[in-house]
Amino acid sequence: MRKIGELVDDVIEREGGFVNHPADRGGPTNWGITEAVARRQGYTGEMRLLPRSDAAAIYQRLYWFKPRFDAIAAHAPALAAELFDTGINMGTGTATAFLQRALNALNREGRDFPDLTIDRQIGPATLAALQGFLRKRGTGGEAVLLKAVEALQGAHYINIAEARPSQEAFVYGWLANRIGGAAPS
Repeated sequence: MRKIGELVDDVIEREGGFVNHPADRGGPTNWGITEAVARRQGYTGEMRLLPRSDAAAIYQRLYWFKPRFDAIAAHAPALAAELFDTGINMGTGTATAFLQRALNALNREGRDFPDLTIDRQIGPATLAALQGFLRKRGTGGEAVLLKAVEALQGAHYINIAEARPSQEAFVYGWLANRIGGAAPS
C-alpha cells in the first residue's frame, strides 16, 4: 500500500507549479491548489509563492483524511488512491458519490449488501458496503470497482465539456492523466 506522502508527491509532480490558465475556473493555482482553497486554509501570500509543503499539508488534510479516504485505503488501497486523485480534481463529495453509485450498481439488486444513499460521505454504511463487495468478489473486486469509478469519472469529464465548451481545453489532459493509472497502488 502506498503512503499518502507518495500520493501527494505524485499529484504535485503532475500538477506542477504556478498556473493561471484563462479557461480554468479555479483561477490562479499552484501545486494544484486553487487560490480559493489556499485562502480558506489560511494562506495569505501570492499564489505563485505558495510553499510546496503547504500544498502537501492541504492535500493530506482536505483530500485524504477529511473525506475518510484513509478508511477506504485500509480495505482497497488502489481505489482509495483513485478517490484521492478524483477528489482533488472534482471534489471529494463527487469522488465519494462515484464510489457509492458504483457499489449500488454492483450489489446485485441488494443481494450482496443493501443499496447506499448517495450522501457523498464515507460513513459506516459505505464502508460496510465496500467490505461486503470485496468479500463477495475477492481479490479481483477492487479492480472492477476501480474501473466503475473511473468510468463515472470519464463520463463526468465529457459532460463538463459538453455543457461548457471552454473546458474542452482540459479534457485530453484529464483523460490522459486522471484515468487508468493516475494514482497507481
